Amino acid sequence: MSSSTQTTASTCCYCGVGCGVLIEHDGQRILGVAGDPAHPANFGRLCSKGSTLHLTGDRDARALYPELRLGKGLGRNRTGWDNALEHAAAVFASTLAEHGPDSVAFYVSGQLLTEDYYAFNKLARALVGTHNIDSNSRLCMSSAVVGYKRSLGADAPPCSYEDIEQADVLLIAGSNMAYAHPVLFRRLEAAKAARPEMRVIVVDPRRTDTAELADLHLSIRPGSDVALFHGLLYLLLREGWIDSAFIAAHTEGFGSLAALVHDYPPARVAELCGITPEQLFDCARMIGLAPSFLSLWCMGLNQSTAGSAKNSALINLHLATGQIGRPGCGPFSLTGQPNAMGGRETGTLANLLPGHRDAANPRHRAEVAAYWGIERLPEVPGLPAVELFDAVRSGRIKALWIVCTNPAQSLPDQHAVHQALATCPFVVVQEAFATTETCRYADLLLPAASWGEKAGTVTNSERRISPVRAAVSAPGEARPDWAIACDFARRLERHLRPGRPSLFAFERAEQLYDEYRQLTAGRDLDYSGLSRAQLERLGPQQWPFPASAERGTPRLYADGRFPTESGRARFVADPFVSAAEGADSAFPLVLNTGRLRDQWHGMSRTGTAAQLFGHVEQALLGLHPDDLARAGLAEGDLVRVRSRRASLVLPVQVDASLQPGQAFVPMHWGDRFLEGLGVNALSSAACDPLSRQPELKHAAVAIEPVALPWAFFALVEGDVQRRLEALRPLFRGLAYASFSLAGRERPALVIRAAAEAAPAAALLAAIDQQLGLVDDPVLVYEDPQRGVGKRLRLSDGRLVALRLAGETAARDWLKALWARGSIEPGLRRWLLAPLSTPPGVLPERDPTICNCLNIGRRSICDGIARGLDLLELQRSLGCGTRCGSCVPEIKRLLAQLPLAESA
Repeated sequence: MSSSTQTTASTCCYCGVGCGVLIEHDGQRILGVAGDPAHPANFGRLCSKGSTLHLTGDRDARALYPELRLGKGLGRNRTGWDNALEHAAAVFASTLAEHGPDSVAFYVSGQLLTEDYYAFNKLARALVGTHNIDSNSRLCMSSAVVGYKRSLGADAPPCSYEDIEQADVLLIAGSNMAYAHPVLFRRLEAAKAARPEMRVIVVDPRRTDTAELADLHLSIRPGSDVALFHGLLYLLLREGWIDSAFIAAHTEGFGSLAALVHDYPPARVAELCGITPEQLFDCARMIGLAPSFLSLWCMGLNQSTAGSAKNSALINLHLATGQIGRPGCGPFSLTGQPNAMGGRETGTLANLLPGHRDAANPRHRAEVAAYWGIERLPEVPGLPAVELFDAVRSGRIKALWIVCTNPAQSLPDQHAVHQALATCPFVVVQEAFATTETCRYADLLLPAASWGEKAGTVTNSERRISPVRAAVSAPGEARPDWAIACDFARRLERHLRPGRPSLFAFERAEQLYDEYRQLTAGRDLDYSGLSRAQLERLGPQQWPFPASAERGTPRLYADGRFPTESGRARFVADPFVSAAEGADSAFPLVLNTGRLRDQWHGMSRTGTAAQLFGHVEQALLGLHPDDLARAGLAEGDLVRVRSRRASLVLPVQVDASLQPGQAFVPMHWGDRFLEGLGVNALSSAACDPLSRQPELKHAAVAIEPVALPWAFFALVEGDVQRRLEALRPLFRGLAYASFSLAGRERPALVIRAAAEAAPAAALLAAIDQQLGLVDDPVLVYEDPQRGVGKRLRLSDGRLVALRLAGETAARDWLKALWARGSIEPGLRRWLLAPLSTPPGVLPERDPTICNCLNIGRRSICDGIARGLDLLELQRSLGCGTRCGSCVPEIKRLLAQLPLAESA
């Protein structure tokens, strides 16, 4: 590090592990990032996403200045902050005056800081007078909230990450930790290596990288988790593997549950779940005889119409065995976003209030109103996310403020969501990245500061509060989210509370934190004693941290008392109910969605780093080999995937991790990177009746081959975000179009497209113009009669841009030439020939396995062919020696290749 660089300790902005990071910067630019060895969440480890944070956030993708649209159908123009917020305040004030407080709504994000959450919560409830404020955490964590509250009395994960090392049996349900929470998975790998007798059970329809570590993998039918957990409890009861003393002393409701699970004997459960009775018994035996039993879960349980029931059914197993409140045991929900926990704490869901209070509880409303110094909080319930956007579409909500989230990619039933946004009279989007799908609908776009540019706090999955620090200034005129909220609120107060003292006289984020933390006093999450000064002195701390505390609390319920009216935990007896949408003759496949290793959520940030596309380049539909063969498909063929709501055209791939009758596609691809409104156009808006969380991971679909004879492929170096924004609209309406990035030192935009017929010549010319393939020196071959065209641009002996139209047989060969940075002698001869097939053998795609060191699959397989094991591969190639995210895949290759050779 040079003398001009500095290091700022902060917290990662991706998943809920809450890793500490060290930001290297020069005061103006972020230059690098490393894991913070002193942070207790990660002890210096980072995953492939966290370790590339400094490569994300391309300025061309950022919102830099306020932009205002003065009428639907018009473009937005740059404006000043004063004009932008005065206009917003006037529109909100007139809407409230004419239609009342429930005609406006706020939709915020699990990526906000706790201080941001608190500002918007107070704005909505204390000033506007509506409970219409919900978070995208509704889409990922609300069933976990209901599960904890129903069973244990409070939304409080009782465990710590250190329990992973201390568990004797660890069950992972509905979570591919290896991709979604890689740093925690590294801890699990290390724990199992140190204690081989430790047992790992994975419950997942797919055989993921996480399942490869398991001693027992239960590949259950999608959605059958409740039946599985009831079946396990049936066996625990039958075999006497329960803790009767704990049940008697610390729980209630066991009788009703015992009567219910009597209807879930092994034979029935095996049939419902698609496993064997022997597998069910093995799982029950491991749990029942374990000195300590820990469970971890994520979206596979939560994103379901039975999400609340799944959560409580799993917690039932812990209560029945007394496996809670001790080291190495307990039910542990893994959080999907960096501060979804902070949002739950501050009450930023429509049904919650600050300090784990309930908006439906009159006493809780009165407590918060008194603290804020207002007469009362609204009594009309707020709308959760799916219902909120239904109300926008129906016209009941006329002004919508969206903060740091992308509902035009992430919500289910995307056609309905886009229709809602298009018809809403006034949409404010407060966002760091101007390129998200939702920003297209902004009547007012407000630029927000992003990671590395703002300060505050976040809470991770283990209840640990960590400071977030700014290293550099935000670009352009971007401002912290809390500051925007408070500035707007003060202007709105002039309309709604003229002449009265402001409720939003905050000048620093710490002032919001200090006001909010007092609302936790006396509550289950009490961290009223944790000032910012103490947080800086002690480092990240777990709540509760009351005024009398000197340190945080690593584990809850050690005394067997729970925050319920009786002080006892509750057994919850919910019967198994099938998913809202089952497969049938018209839609015979069940579509599951999930995460990629190197991408995150809607890719607004990770989609700016070309390096993160190296492992998976584009959206692919995974099918079991039997389903692929039955449909007469080969890898790479295009198919139309249809649900009851929409259809998408996607290439197919063999996915042996799936069971027959199942399909899989990653969740990340939205309308920016994939034609057709993205993956969630297919998903169902059916919601859990208690948590109102939608069933994003379960939709019935059908597939059919699609003939699209006109093909297109393009690759162009440089200015990838600007080019993507300019080119994306030109491909609207084509049957298939996919956009991605490639490269590391020389990032490039890659476009794949197909259609039934060639588009108009003028459209192709506009595309060529944006690709820089019009003016000399460009090498051109056009054959209008065959409908084939080839264009290349060379610079300094390298291929820097190319376009193939009509057919694309040479695309992989040309992409390989571009990646090598050299030109083959036959390139010009090929260009001028009528045949498009390249000379020689087409190169096999070499996906990046180790993102940290740019090591492809071919190099690793060559090493395995030479007889190298994992340690030798790490020593010779370096793969898996930094973030470690690639280690599970390397292990899988080591296991597969000898089988392939012997075959």
